[in-house]
Amino acid sequence: MNPKVDAYLAEGCMRCAFGGTPKCKVHKWPQELVRLRQIVLECGLTEELKWSMPCYTYQNANILMVHAFKDFAAISFMKGSLLKDEAGLLHQPGEYTQAGRYMKFTNTKQIDAREALIKSYIFEAIENEKAGKKIPERKENDIETPVELTEQLEASPEFKAAFEALTPGRQRGYIFHIMQAKQAATRNSRIEKCKPNIYKGLGWNGK
Repeated sequence: MNPKVDAYLAEGCMRCAFGGTPKCKVHKWPQELVRLRQIVLECGLTEELKWSMPCYTYQNANILMVHAFKDFAAISFMKGSLLKDEAGLLHQPGEYTQAGRYMKFTNTKQIDAREALIKSYIFEAIENEKAGKKIPERKENDIETPVELTEQLEASPEFKAAFEALTPGRQRGYIFHIMQAKQAATRNSRIEKCKPNIYKGLGWNGK
């Protein structure tokens, strides 16, 4: 047991102004986090503190994290998309998240009832790491450009030239940002808001 994780459980991750106060998310799920920690340690992983949160490794490779969200405590697997997930316990953090997956819990009874399943997922993640399994790289043609963006690029040679001058990574960033909007009107609005940065050669976040 790593004393740095003891401090995390006692004080919080200290990543925001609520760290060390009763409002910290860590203090909302103390029993759940302690129980998840116990289960993970019983699987033989090394306990560390990374990114201000408990991180569990196998031969220096990051396997999973135990941490608190606003509405639940969680185990997050770094390469969770490689897990079979036959019990359907895993959640995808975002629509375009390739690797990470997490399990969420809101009480210790729920954790106790699933202890054997949780451990089976952890052992599978360890075996995947031993086998050297990797997350497949996303191919360029796997990314479908939103119709709204395609229409605006075709309508304006100047805008198209500016977009095509961006690095492939920045282009993908804009596509993902625009695609996350469910309504066409919102996607068009995002495109308009992004245009100044596109003309400047910047990413959607201004960098």
